[in-house]
Formats: sequence, structure tokens, C-alpha cells
Amino acid sequence: MNTEPIEKIGFLLHDAQRLLRKRFDANAAQYGLSSAQWRLMVRVVKEPGIAQARLAELLEIEPISVSRLVDRMAEAGWVERRADDNDRRVRMVFPTARSRGVFTEVKGMAHQIFDEALTGLSLDQRHAFVHGLETIIANLSETDGASLGEAQLKEGTPA
Repeated sequence: MNTEPIEKIGFLLHDAQRLLRKRFDANAAQYGLSSAQWRLMVRVVKEPGIAQARLAELLEIEPISVSRLVDRMAEAGWVERRADDNDRRVRMVFPTARSRGVFTEVKGMAHQIFDEALTGLSLDQRHAFVHGLETIIANLSETDGASLGEAQLKEGTPA
């Protein structure tokens, strides 16, 4: 059995992610956003008032790194921090009008990059590719003791 394609999967996933990030960073530079800032903005726009500590968990980066990232984004006018009304130690992060204003535009630019990356794949191949990635993630993730795939099945969401 030829295992070479399987042996390359880690390198292929890494290279694809690196190239997507590089292309995104080049295109998002016109907005003054890095891919890390975009990931944070997506979370904040979708969940206004999210706690900084929760952002660190979701983005899988250290809390101090999130704090610095939020500092830079606040200085640039993308987000604002507010103290939690119930616990002043907790810092909540909110999108500004600026971030809400360009969110759809940057999201569209990201979709163009994905379309470019998937050029040459049929719609069925694209769906199979996404399903394969979701399966890999489900196989390697845990959510409250259950695999992500099991959690998605319980919620009625296809894995």
C-alpha cells in the first residue's frame, strides 16, 4: 500500500494554511488588518462584548498576546474595551462602527481568496474537501469530553 499521500498530509495542510494566510495578509493590508486581527474581528463582530479571556481560548493564543492584539486594534479604531458591569476585572471587547463597516467587504475579499484557492475543484470536490477537513477536526477535537463530530451530530449539524 502506498502511504506517501498520507505521509504528506501534515505538510500539505501547513503549506495550504501558510499560503492562505500570506495571500490574506497581502490583500488585507489595504484595510490595515493582519490575519490575526481579522480572526479576532470576526469573533468580536459575531459576539459583541466577548471577554478577552474567552477570545484567548477561541483564538488559541496566550491571554497576553490577545491583550496586545486588542491594544493595537483599539488604537486603530477597530474595537473598544469596556469593563464588565458585574466584574470590573473582566475586560469585554466590542466592535466599533469602523469594524462593522468593513466586515462584509473583508469577508468578501476572504471568499475571493478561497475561491482562487479552490479553482479547478468541482462543487462536489469542494464539498468533499470541506467535509474531509471537518472530519479531521472532529477526529482530533474534544468538546466537553465528546468529540466535535459527536457534538455536531447531537446538535443536528453535519460533521
